[in-house]
Order: sequence, then C-alpha cells, then structure tokens
Amino acid sequence: MGIFTTLAALTSAQVNVPDGSANGVLATGLNILYFVAGIFAVIVIIIAAFTLVTNNGDPSALTKARNAIIYAVIGIVVIIAAFTVTWFVIGRVG
Repeated sequence: MGIFTTLAALTSAQVNVPDGSANGVLATGLNILYFVAGIFAVIVIIIAAFTLVTNNGDPSALTKARNAIIYAVIGIVVIIAAFTVTWFVIGRVG
C-alpha cells in the first residue's frame, strides 16, 4: 500500500503531466493535420514529377502529371494559409 499513497501524494508537476488547455490540444491537433497534409502534397508532387519525366510522350499522362503538380502546390498554399489563420486566431485567444 505504500506505493499507492506515495503516488497519490505526488503533484502533477512532479510527474510531468502536461497541462491540457483546449487551445493547446486544438493547436497540436491542427499542427499534426497540417503536417500530414503537407507530407501528402509533397509525395503527390514527387510521384507526379516522376510521371512527368517518364511519360514517354503520352499527352494525357503529361496533362495529368502537370495538373497533379499544380493542384498539390495549390494545396500547399491552402495549408500554409490555414496554418497562418489558425496560428493568428489561437495566438489571440490564448
């Protein structure tokens, strides 16, 4: 029983339990989401660039690869804009 009374007496600062505010949890979740979306966009750009280089003169593959690169770059711009807006809003509220 001695271990349980010792653990019960410890404060959250002594056991390094993080303080979980709503803004902190939201910011962390959104940052993870932005990171995953950014990685996905970069992977799409890499695959589309590989397709662009190895299309062997096929015009439809060339168009698909160019469109994929354009849409992925637009996606990255949207991700950066969303990150900026949420950083500004969470920074103002918190």
